[in-house]
Amino acid sequence: MNTKKKVGLAIFWLSVVYMVGVGWIGGWSFASTYRDLSLAETNATAWALSSPLFWIWAFSVPVGSVLAGLGLLLYSESRRAEIWVFVVGMLSIMALVESMRGSTHHPPIYGIVGGVILACFLLILWFWAKKQSILSGRARMAANLQLVGYVFMFLAMWNICGTLGALFYKALSSNETQTPISVILYLGLGWIFLFLSHYLESKIQQH
Repeated sequence: MNTKKKVGLAIFWLSVVYMVGVGWIGGWSFASTYRDLSLAETNATAWALSSPLFWIWAFSVPVGSVLAGLGLLLYSESRRAEIWVFVVGMLSIMALVESMRGSTHHPPIYGIVGGVILACFLLILWFWAKKQSILSGRARMAANLQLVGYVFMFLAMWNICGTLGALFYKALSSNETQTPISVILYLGLGWIFLFLSHYLESKIQQH
């Protein structure tokens, strides 16, 4: 294994430790603090919103995911231009999106982006069907798993829109707050089926 591959692998595993150790496990450790304490009480703990510990956790997945991509690009010996485009492009888009956070609601953006997502979903299914028609055996099974994953992801998107949109609908403001459990379950199922699809494809390629 050459130096570039070793560096890429090291960066990837660093990102895994960061996202799993800080993002996931760390999230479990402070969940009860935010759930049971008021903002003033929370700010008196190590998990205060202004504390370094909170920000290290908050950036665990955004930074960790970019590091994971960077590490795997290096490990796969991608060209330098590909690596720069990925890193600079991802960080720039993330910075732009994060800069739009705030209390101001932008209904047109929700409507336009929702339409783009719907169009992409339907086009993905169209191209999926064209590819599926020429597959057989385990390759066809992998594609079927992929389809299920796509549908679950789209259902998650629909539930996210409903959950977040309801916060800004006057007609729904008096309704009792509902748990967004459907969102996390659809997302979980979507990722599981997409993983199974890629796992089966990798086994097919090995043979």
